[in-house]
Amino acid sequence: MNSKLKQLKEFGIKLTPQRLAILEYLNGNRDHPSAEMIYKAVKEKFPMTSFATVYSTLEVLTKSGVISELKVDPERRRYDPETSPHHHLICTKCRKIVDINAEVSIKIPDYLDREFEIHSRHIEFYGICQNCSKGGANILKR
Repeated sequence: MNSKLKQLKEFGIKLTPQRLAILEYLNGNRDHPSAEMIYKAVKEKFPMTSFATVYSTLEVLTKSGVISELKVDPERRRYDPETSPHHHLICTKCRKIVDINAEVSIKIPDYLDREFEIHSRHIEFYGICQNCSKGGANILKR
C-alpha cells in the first residue's frame, strides 16, 4: 500500500481519512468490489461518508492508476486494486470475478498488428462458478 500512497502524493492528491479508508479496504481485496460494497464498508468506520465521496475517490484513484476500473459487470462498475497485467474469469450467474495471473497468448492477425500499436491487453473468460453450478446462492453480495 505504501507504493500506492506514494503514487497519490506524486499526483498531488490529498490523503483524507475517507480516501485512506477506501485504500485500506481495497488493499489486497480480491473481491473486485463495486462502489456500493466499498461504501458500505467505509461507512461503518466513517458514518458521515457519502456515496458521492466514495464514488469521486474511486474516480481519482482510477485516473491516477492506483486502481483499475473493471467494466465486466453490466449492472455496475467494479474495482481492482491489482494493477499489474492480468485477466479475469467471471461467473455469469453471481458475477463473481476471479483473477487469472497466467500468461494467455493470442496471435493478433498481421493486418491488425500493422494497423494498431497495442498498449495493453485484458482477456475475460466467462463461466459458472462451483457455488452457482451446485445450486448455491445466485446473487452476488453487493
